Amino acid sequence: MTHILIIDSDTAEKNAGNLANGDPTTGAGYANALRACQDDVKTTIVAPYDGDEVPPLDGFDGVVFTGSGVAWSTDDARAAPLAAVMRRVFDMGLPTLGSCNGMQLAASVLGGSSQASPLGREDGLAREVTLTEAGRAHPFLKGREDGFAVPCVHRDEVVRLPDGAVLLAGNAHSQVQAFAYEKDGIKFWGVQYHPEFDADYIGRMVDDGRWPADQARDLQQADEDPAAAARLNIRPGDLRPEVRLTELRNWLAAL
Repeated sequence: MTHILIIDSDTAEKNAGNLANGDPTTGAGYANALRACQDDVKTTIVAPYDGDEVPPLDGFDGVVFTGSGVAWSTDDARAAPLAAVMRRVFDMGLPTLGSCNGMQLAASVLGGSSQASPLGREDGLAREVTLTEAGRAHPFLKGREDGFAVPCVHRDEVVRLPDGAVLLAGNAHSQVQAFAYEKDGIKFWGVQYHPEFDADYIGRMVDDGRWPADQARDLQQADEDPAAAARLNIRPGDLRPEVRLTELRNWLAAL
């Protein structure tokens, strides 16, 4: 059985909001997505911002750092609780996956930088994501094709990759949509977007004025309704679980 440690990068306050809306916490939602890829995955969830104690790492096959809705970037000193855990994980050489804030955190920890995007927020979908030559050959993005769309919601982005990092994918909004860092005993794969978010969840998230109501409804249905996907100018299959979860499935297969 594969045992994954999930670092919930949100605060208790943010997760209380999720629960009030009938949604799982950020960490629990990620656990559900991993089990959708591999039903025998065991998960342990800890939240460093809430003071949770991280268990001994030698009992885990891999570690996930989730996204986060906090008001500061991963370069900020307030991200220290997460950064300390990531350094421990890297010191152990555990395979590590980061989504959104989790990828930004790795960039900051490894010597790069993450800051607010000059283009503003990228909410709802990352569109027209294009693979680099390295990305086309990398097992993390196996099965992905140029021009894909995927759920995303972010303010910050990686503005400088760490030395030795390999850029795997980008788009017009954020040059770094995926990167890998595999040197000095560290094996990190990360994405700026959220393959763990399903269409209904991300559609409801942006139905707060960020998107027009009719487009938000289309986004909620785009995984099952080709006409809704067409109205959003995305491929019909992009948000279906078998495609959307590609990176998670590939990461688990590589453990």
